[in-house]
Amino acid sequence: MRSVRAILCATLAVAFAPLAQGGSFDGTKPLICAPVRAMDCAIGEQCVTGTPDEIGAPNFLRIDFDKKVVVGPQRTSPVMSADKNDKQILLQGNELGYAWTIALDQGNGKMVVTLVDRAGAFVLFGSCTPL
Repeated sequence: MRSVRAILCATLAVAFAPLAQGGSFDGTKPLICAPVRAMDCAIGEQCVTGTPDEIGAPNFLRIDFDKKVVVGPQRTSPVMSADKNDKQILLQGNELGYAWTIALDQGNGKMVVTLVDRAGAFVLFGSCTPL
């Protein structure tokens, strides 16, 4: 698998503007998130599934909605785009040549993170909880 420690630390340092007042996963409270499953997909190859640690992903990342950043252990990445509907919040940005997206389920705090470039994609699955 390609190592993405630097990429994930850089791109998972994202946050977005406060959205509406309300529940734990609606963008009004900071979150700590833990990826638990990972996929590494390269063009022309089978995707490899494993743990985030096996591909160099951080164990935790923090989403700070007020500051519009995602904070990883080594980097903080600005959220360039945020979109919210009644079911999910989408955050997007780019860093170190990768475009990234975080999709957060407002009902249960589950998240999916993607990082893509011209050669392939990384996908992380995990959960968030309010700080």
